[in-house]
Amino acid sequence: MDKERLNILGDKFCALFGGDKSDIRYFAAPGRVNLIGEHIDYCGGFVFPAALTLDNVIAVRKTNDRKLTMAATDLEGIYVADLDDIDKAQELKWGDYQAGVAKELMAKGVELSGCQMLMDGTIPYGSGLSSSASIELVTAVALSALAGDKTIDQPEKLIEMALVGQAAEHNFCNVNCGIMDQFASAMGKKDNAILLNCGTLEYKYVPLNLGDYVLVLANTCKKHSLGSSKYNERRGEVDKGLEILKAACPKEVENLCDYTEEDFNQYGNAITDPVIYNRVKHVILENERVKKAVAILEAGDLEAFGKILCEANDSIRYLYEVTGDELDAMWEEARKIPGCLGSRMTGAGFGGCVLNIVKKDVVDEFVTTVGKNYEARTGIKPEFYICQIGDGAREV
Repeated sequence: MDKERLNILGDKFCALFGGDKSDIRYFAAPGRVNLIGEHIDYCGGFVFPAALTLDNVIAVRKTNDRKLTMAATDLEGIYVADLDDIDKAQELKWGDYQAGVAKELMAKGVELSGCQMLMDGTIPYGSGLSSSASIELVTAVALSALAGDKTIDQPEKLIEMALVGQAAEHNFCNVNCGIMDQFASAMGKKDNAILLNCGTLEYKYVPLNLGDYVLVLANTCKKHSLGSSKYNERRGEVDKGLEILKAACPKEVENLCDYTEEDFNQYGNAITDPVIYNRVKHVILENERVKKAVAILEAGDLEAFGKILCEANDSIRYLYEVTGDELDAMWEEARKIPGCLGSRMTGAGFGGCVLNIVKKDVVDEFVTTVGKNYEARTGIKPEFYICQIGDGAREV
């Protein structure tokens, strides 16, 4: 962690809240990029995310006033959530994710006393890189540590904190999300992606050895909001598809991704609604693609990995229908550049980023050309980030 960044954050904290730096603690949690496996985490599928070095860092000081007193370096004002009337924090302009985490921790018996908190973030909001999960995880580990928990660096505790973050989104922020974003933010490991079974939470780290290539994120700068998007609508559609398949197929399952491609080929015609059919087809085939993609990457076949990313993008675009004009334009322009092995949208969709595997010696050309052509098509100036893969939530 950049010591200068922490020093500056500490100075700003003292300027805002008073006192000195002696009783300030610092915590960080990253955003994430999902390499493949989109919109299947809430269906119990396999996903393949990696934590980024883009993150949220907080300076925090324990108080005894039973209040979360919150601010951010890029926002005006101070936002307060009363731990004794926590549901009222749903009305806050900013701070509901933090309040939701506090509520879930208290429900688990964690004794919170209150704190002052100043957040500094490098994850672009609305980019599809899970700034919300990062906020949830950095809050969860910080509040747990302030309450005296000495185990926040242990995998079991971090997984518990990921589940706390997910519960906060479900119960406080009304987004029926899967576990992937929170898990990746909690359990990230430098230079590794995570193959995660979202149905069981079994996971393994897979080294990202890209050789002469790098991951380039192309941000459409079209903001997306899970709460106001069709995210919950898609969940309803796949839940309906699961009900139909359960009635048609004798196989005992808990999640849609427990069905195989063979199962779908045999029983999928029971789904007569073409929209629900397409949603289910994406989910089941995407789950199979993730397993194939990881094996391909482990074998070092980057060209085949790039191709399977493009297949995944077609599925999320035409079967699941969560891309939109801006993501489609960015993907199409990226595919025109020699030296780009593969591309696909990443995140919830309807805005956000396209992930690209780009040869190192053409990155400058890629950024310039794709950026110019995308802006000409959409009127929006995009942003580009060279991905560095970092560690998960922690005290710094």
